[in-house]
Amino acid sequence: MRTLKLTLQYDGTAYVGWQRQESGTSIQSLIEDALARIEGVAVSVQGSGRTDAGVHALGQTASVVLGSAIELPILLRALNAVLPPDVRVIGIEDAGVEHGFHARFSAVGKVYEYRIVNAPVVSPFLQRYVWHVPQPLEIDTMREASQALLGAHDFAAFQGSGSVVQTTHRVIRAIEWQDGGGYDLPLVMRIEGDGFLRHMVRNIVGTLVEVGAGRWPVRRVADALASRDRSQAGPTAPARGLFLVRVLY
Repeated sequence: MRTLKLTLQYDGTAYVGWQRQESGTSIQSLIEDALARIEGVAVSVQGSGRTDAGVHALGQTASVVLGSAIELPILLRALNAVLPPDVRVIGIEDAGVEHGFHARFSAVGKVYEYRIVNAPVVSPFLQRYVWHVPQPLEIDTMREASQALLGAHDFAAFQGSGSVVQTTHRVIRAIEWQDGGGYDLPLVMRIEGDGFLRHMVRNIVGTLVEVGAGRWPVRRVADALASRDRSQAGPTAPARGLFLVRVLY
């Protein structure tokens, strides 16, 4: 038996998210079904975390224990031959002994990007991958408001409903905004942390857009964080603008 580390990219538009569900197609089910054809028995693939329906990945990580001795380059080609074109395995590594690596529990951090087109019109070639916000946003104000989120905090105010977690404390290591302009140049927020609650990144973006649009003052972000009350933070940004960029180990 050997543990393999898979690196995946996918367009999440057509899927119900990472996790296998009773109805709808998930990324996890696609990978498990493809590997089962090679292994000859059902397999369990563990992802670094659950991306929601419509969320994309540039660098999702998964782990799986296989008994097959198939060479990794051949396995890579075999998987991509049966997976749909909007899901790709871009790398496979031998992670060693059976319990030496786990995509979720071995992770020490994640990097996400959220993409916004802040222009009157959005390109039809981008509309599946961005949040179109036509009203002008003050980016420097959003950068200023973001600073309140850096460091270790209780992020209960930015947690999506229906979550069951041991703690809502997380550490945000960096938040950066890259300017975008025009219908085909997204504004990008890149955020790195030790982990993220359900909908946390999208709720942060929704809150910061309220500030950037001038509807909320800068101090509202810090006040919402301190309140630990979801109703004090902003709306949830659409899933289509969110990308899991990289999992840190």
